[in-house]
Amino acid sequence: MSPPVIALLLLTALNLVNFIDRYVLPGVQPLVQHEFGVSDERMGALTTAFFFTYMIAAPLTGWLGDRLSRKPLIIGGVLLWSLATLTTAYVHTYSQLFWRHAAVGIGEATFSIFAPAMLADFYPEAERNRIFSIFYIAIPVGAALGYLLAGAIGPHYGWRAPFMLGAVPGILIAVLLYFFVREPVRGSADHLDPSRSRSTLRGLFRNPAFWFATLGLATLTFSMGGISVWLPTFYARFGGYTLLEANQRIGAITVIDGLAGTIIGGWLAQRWLRTNHRALYLVSALSALLAVPGGLVMFFGPKSLLMPATLVAEFFLFLGTGPINAAIVNSIAARIRASAVAINLFMIHALGDAPSPRIIGWVSDNHGLRIGLALTLLAMVLSAVILFIGAGFAPRLAQPAGRGAHT
Repeated sequence: MSPPVIALLLLTALNLVNFIDRYVLPGVQPLVQHEFGVSDERMGALTTAFFFTYMIAAPLTGWLGDRLSRKPLIIGGVLLWSLATLTTAYVHTYSQLFWRHAAVGIGEATFSIFAPAMLADFYPEAERNRIFSIFYIAIPVGAALGYLLAGAIGPHYGWRAPFMLGAVPGILIAVLLYFFVREPVRGSADHLDPSRSRSTLRGLFRNPAFWFATLGLATLTFSMGGISVWLPTFYARFGGYTLLEANQRIGAITVIDGLAGTIIGGWLAQRWLRTNHRALYLVSALSALLAVPGGLVMFFGPKSLLMPATLVAEFFLFLGTGPINAAIVNSIAARIRASAVAINLFMIHALGDAPSPRIIGWVSDNHGLRIGLALTLLAMVLSAVILFIGAGFAPRLAQPAGRGAHT
C-alpha cells in the first residue's frame, strides 16, 4: 500500500476508537445516573465538561501543529485520552467522573486537529471530499460501537467496564502509526492560491468560505451532539426499551445510516463538484434540512414510528459529514491549517455539542425531554440556512496533476 493509504487507514482506525470512547457514556448514562443520583442537567454537564477542556486545548495544540511535526503530537494525544479512559476503574463519585471526562477531552482535541491537517497534505483539494468521507465514516460506526459496547457490557459488568475495554485499541494503533506512517511535506498537495485570507490568521477572519462552513457545522453539531447524548435515554423513557435494547437499536441504526449516508453523501458531492464548485456546501445544507421531518416524527410521533423515523433522520444527517469537513479544510492553506482547524473545533463545540446536552437536560427537567430535543430541529434549519448562504463563497477547486510528496 502507498503511504497515503496507510496513513488514511490508521488515522481512520484511530478516529473510530476516538468515537467509540466518546459514545460509551450516552450508552451507560442511565446506569451512571442511577448510581450517583443526579439530575438530567448534571448528566448533560459531563459532556459539557469534556468539550470545555477540548475547546481550551484546541488553540494551543493548533498553534503547535503549524510549527511542529504532527505525527508525535497525534500519538501523544491518543495515549493521553486512552490512559485517562483507563482511570475510569478508580472513579467512584460524580465529581471524579466529571474531571476524568474533562481530561479525556484534551487528548481527543489533539487528535481531531492534527489528523485532518496531516491527511490534507497527502491528498489534493479535489480528492479531499472522498478522503474525508472515508475518514469520517468512523463517526457513525464508532458511535454505534460505543452504544453497543455500553449496552452489551454495562448492564452485566458495570458501567465502568466498557470504558476500560474501549481504551486499549487506541494504544495499539498509536504504536502502528509510529512505525508505519511518514510525515507528509506541509502543503505539498495544495493547488489553490494561498491568498492572505487563506494563509494568515489575520486574514482568516475575512474568509467567508471558512466561517460559513464553520458556523453551519456548529449549529448542526448542536443537533447531533444533543441527539447522540439523549437518544438512548429517550428510547428508554418513551419507547419502553431496556437500556440494552435501546443501545442495540440505536447502534444498528447508526451503523446503517452512518455508512449509507456518509458514502452516498460523499459520492453525491464528488459527482456534483464536476459541474458545481458549491457542491460541498449545498449537499451539507440539504443534509441538515432533509433531516428535520424525520426528527419531528421521532420526537413527537407515535411509539410505532420511533425507529423508522430515527432511521430516516440519521440517514440525512450523515449525508453532509464528508462534504462539510472537506469544505472547511479546502477553505484554508497549509500554513495555518492546524490553527484554523483548531479555531473551527473551538467554535463548533462552543456553539454546538458542549452546551447542547446540558441545555437539553435543563429543558427536560423543566418541560420534558421531547421539548428539549425539539431544540435540535431548530438548529438543523439554522444550519441549512447558513450553509446555503455560504455556498456563494465556495472556492473553485483545481484538478490536480498528481499527489503531493512526502518525506
